[in-house]
Amino acid sequence: MSIQPVIAEYIEISPGVCGGKPRIAGTRIPVAAIARMYLEMGESLENIAKDYDLSLASVHSAMAYYYEHREDIDRHTAESEALVEELRRNSSPSKLQLKLKEIRGERSH
Repeated sequence: MSIQPVIAEYIEISPGVCGGKPRIAGTRIPVAAIARMYLEMGESLENIAKDYDLSLASVHSAMAYYYEHREDIDRHTAESEALVEELRRNSSPSKLQLKLKEIRGERSH
């Protein structure tokens, strides 16, 4: 009887998919998204599996992978969020954003 790594069956990392972030195999759902839904939003693993049509094993594998690589995943997530915020601050408002401000009676900066 040979020992086979089970988590490799459920987690994939491909440079051209999801920015090379670990994800549930056969999907574009990053491990970080599963961790956020579970840890920050309070979703149960069962509901996550059901809502995204995933096997419960794949969702548990995502959490196992997250806990094993938590520091790297959290760092990459924080870096991505900081980049998005910087881009948001440094970009001009879209025509839609300007129109919504006009409708609300807000002043543009």
